[in-house]
This record gives sequence, structure tokens and C-alpha cells, in this order.
Amino acid sequence: MLVNGLTVTTAHGRPVTPPSSPEARLAAILAHSPSAGLSPADADHLAGVAVQLAPAFRTGEPAERVAARLNDLLVRHGAVPNLHGAPGGPLVLAFHRPDATLADAWAADLGAALVMVIGVGQAARLGRCRADGCDLVFFDSTRNTSRHFCDLSCQNRAKASAYRARRRG
Repeated sequence: MLVNGLTVTTAHGRPVTPPSSPEARLAAILAHSPSAGLSPADADHLAGVAVQLAPAFRTGEPAERVAARLNDLLVRHGAVPNLHGAPGGPLVLAFHRPDATLADAWAADLGAALVMVIGVGQAARLGRCRADGCDLVFFDSTRNTSRHFCDLSCQNRAKASAYRARRRG
């Protein structure tokens, strides 16, 4: 959601304008995570994180460049695996310090999640929609890694466009 909501300029064949003010970024995040408890400054910070995460979803992006960006993000946000939780509650595995700000916690956890996906050889599951006019990203959870579109509407749009092109040609 972070990359799609804060960095994408085209979605489902239409231009979209990424939110440019901290308040608009916060509203975009809260639309998908209503209990986030973030401030406009946190949302502004996370917009920068989204820019760093986005290249991991691009095919053809040099692996060394993606790795350098993600490693830098992990170091800057203190991403270290640890167990912590609320007093009396269950312990959870996290990749942020227990005293991290909410924005740093999100950045560390999101960066660590992408690093783990890539590190276990599943980078092919990170994708960008192949439909014309759509830059949305996704995680391919299909059994045979066959997903090419962000959702059914883009898939249908691409198939209809291909059909019309075949009929013309």
C-alpha cells in the first residue's frame, strides 16, 4: 500500500497524482490503515521510504542497486530482528527497536519484509502491473508465480486491448 498510495503516477489506465503534502500523505495512509496513529510528519517520512522500496518491484532494476537501497534503509532505521510486545501480551517478531518511532518501525519492518522475500529467492513474486497505464505494484501469491496484473480490472483491460489489436491486424 505504501508504494502504491504514495509513489504511483498511473493506475488502472488513468493518471493519478501522488499526495504532495504531509496531510494528504497521511490521509492516503489512513485510508488503508485507519488505526495507524501516524502524524503528518511521519507520513512525509514514509513517503521517502516508499520511494526507496519501489525499485524492488521493478523488473530489470539492477539487483545491486536494489540491495544497496534496501540495506541503507535497514541501517538507517535500525532494523534488527527482536522479540517484543506489550506487557502481558504475546511476544512478536519485529525488525524495529522497541523504542522506535512509529514511522521508523514501519520503515524497518517493511524493508526487512522485502529483504526476506528477495533473500529467500522469491524476488520474482514482487511485480509491477503490466497493463498499459498502470504502475501499481503487488506481491504474487499464485502457486506458479503467474500473476502479471495488479487486479482483474487491469487484466481485463489488457486482454480487451490485445483482442482489439488482433481484430484490427
